[in-house]
Amino acid sequence: MRADARRNHERLLAEARAAFAEHGTEASLEDVARRAGVGIGTLYRHFPHRHALLSAVFEDAAGELLDRARELRDAPEPCAALVTWLREIVRHATEYRGLSRALMAATQDDSSALARCSDPIRQAGTELLSRAQRAGTVREDVAIGDLLQLTHAIALAAEATPGDEELADRLLTLTLRGLKRT
Repeated sequence: MRADARRNHERLLAEARAAFAEHGTEASLEDVARRAGVGIGTLYRHFPHRHALLSAVFEDAAGELLDRARELRDAPEPCAALVTWLREIVRHATEYRGLSRALMAATQDDSSALARCSDPIRQAGTELLSRAQRAGTVREDVAIGDLLQLTHAIALAAEATPGDEELADRLLTLTLRGLKRT
């Protein structure tokens, strides 16, 4: 990328992060472009549609989640490592109103720009889940796709109930009790 195009790209991402945090993932793309000091055409040259912009914004969070999964891969308690990682997914998913809904849709659509982020997350989660299953602490019939959908659903519930800051943690705890091998 040319230097000016790279600067535009970075400004667009910074303004999109701010707009999505403030107004949710349905924030006006025209507003994002205006705040970045570029025209809407420039935004669309860099990000051809909303999901491409969401994907770029979410890549940072996905990178953090992937780094965290690598750290937890060798934790002494495989089930605790998985639980820690799932809690962090819920926290990341609640950063932007509407992100959970978009991520849930991306899990069903491999052609989505968000799939670029969700595929590595799914792989990292599979490793943590498999390790916990091999340790005998998580049921064998639990699948990572189901866990990711559940974490997104929990984030959606927390988003819909902003006055209850403990809701996401309570729901995740309740869900995780059903994962344990009896």
